[in-house]
Amino acid sequence: MPASSGGLGELRRVARVVLLDPQDRILLLHGHEPDDPSDDWWFTPGGGVEGDETREEAALRELEEETGITEVELGPVLWRRTCSFPFAGRRWDQDEWYYLGRTTRTATEPRGLTELERRSVAGARWWTCRELHRAHETVYPTRLAELLRRLLDDGPPVRPETLDTEIV
Repeated sequence: MPASSGGLGELRRVARVVLLDPQDRILLLHGHEPDDPSDDWWFTPGGGVEGDETREEAALRELEEETGITEVELGPVLWRRTCSFPFAGRRWDQDEWYYLGRTTRTATEPRGLTELERRSVAGARWWTCRELHRAHETVYPTRLAELLRRLLDDGPPVRPETLDTEIV
């Protein structure tokens, strides 16, 4: 099925990081449509796998590019999600793996944003689980507050949990 018809076409391999600080706050980036800052949302750092790099390598590279944070203990894959969404005038079909990451560094400074990211990422914020539960903003993946609460209460899952496919 063609990607433009709303179905999933060829999937882009993506690695994301659920980055927690010593207070168990999660780092989220604030994104928006490049030409419409009012169409905004929060999301975990990460992006597409490049060349022959592993997903773990992609997760660490993307985290450094988007936040400047390199002091990270990368843990297991927590969740997997297939999603499809419109962004910047095209449809993105993605196979996302979410890795647990821990850091003691909380200052962020993007180091390698692409031109599209410079036009669509407005900043970063550390969120407590309580703040995330109370938030009225759009957050991806959906149910992140619930997923984070379960992670903090029960620890990482024995094997990655498959999240619902999201087609926006």
